[in-house]
Amino acid sequence: MLTADNLSFRYARRSPLVLNGAGFSLRAGEIGILLGKNGSGKTTLFRILLGMEKPQSGTVRFEGENLFAMSRRERAMRIAYVPQDVRFGALSVYDTVLAGRVARFGFRAGSEDRQAAERVLGEMGLLPLARRNAEKLSGGERQKVAIARALAQEPQLLIFDEPTGNLDIANEQLIADEAKRAARERGAGVLIALHDLNRALSLGDRFFLLKNGRIRTVERADDVTETDIRETFDAGVRMIEAEGMKIIIGG
Repeated sequence: MLTADNLSFRYARRSPLVLNGAGFSLRAGEIGILLGKNGSGKTTLFRILLGMEKPQSGTVRFEGENLFAMSRRERAMRIAYVPQDVRFGALSVYDTVLAGRVARFGFRAGSEDRQAAERVLGEMGLLPLARRNAEKLSGGERQKVAIARALAQEPQLLIFDEPTGNLDIANEQLIADEAKRAARERGAGVLIALHDLNRALSLGDRFFLLKNGRIRTVERADDVTETDIRETFDAGVRMIEAEGMKIIIGG
């Protein structure tokens, strides 16, 4: 579905490489977890996939097509992004979520677009807030609206940059469930950057460990080791097993 190969990127000619030959692949219906320290290049990688930055070298192919050759509208119809810092402007929650469909409807939303927006609002528990100004909601509520907007887009690939940062436990689980639904029921690829390592292990199908500009792939949660986490984050951690599940704790 999505294959990145040999990506190299720096922000200025004399600045150090943020990505240095990075590559990975994600299949349709799969949840990929991108792990790395702050400043390791996760958001930069996302910006490249979204066409917001152009790498100095490397390729990205989406469903066999050159991602960099796609128009902005083509990319918007196929890829949805939820950033860490969410800003909406003076739109209602309903209109914000409906705006996720704009690449599909162009000038005016049709009944199919409105039904899609209403369905997602219901699934995310946002219907009571539908007429509220999205910008005046709490941080957690805004995060949910941003995710609802992305889901309403009905993309083939969903990219989440720390989607649970402002959420309580119940809403963290809601987001995890929506990510699984997008992958399992809709066949979308889902790529998520997470700091919560235990959430990552419970959610991911494949793991992309980003360090020193390169990505190493671990194919299954069961294959992620204590050493993988220590080396990726330069942190002392321990991995224990409880009730058949791996749990990561501080060293």
